[in-house]
Amino acid sequence: MNRELEMAKLACRALDEKKGKDIKVIDIHEVSVIADYFVIASASNQNQVQAMVDNVDETLGRAGFEAKQIEGTRNSSWVLMDYGDMIVHVFDEENRLFYDLERIWRDGKVLDVNEFLEK
Repeated sequence: MNRELEMAKLACRALDEKKGKDIKVIDIHEVSVIADYFVIASASNQNQVQAMVDNVDETLGRAGFEAKQIEGTRNSSWVLMDYGDMIVHVFDEENRLFYDLERIWRDGKVLDVNEFLEK
């Protein structure tokens, strides 16, 4: 498994551990130079958004991956975590529907997250 896919797998597991909803991984490497993978998840409220972000940061950090940049604050309803070739988006449910990244990046390939969550 390549480095970027390993990061996406770890991020999915970290989001799932904090009860992230509707976790998606989109392979965008053929349609954009921004990144290879987007990981997108929803949270019920701002506290859960922050818990999910903290868990992703901690999990990836333990594996040796450090975020280049994190956009969003403790009170944000959307946090973007940039790991270079893998970007994590954590939204509250309302903002996820509003921004609809899945539609914007529909030319990417949606991967089977269940494979990422298997132990």
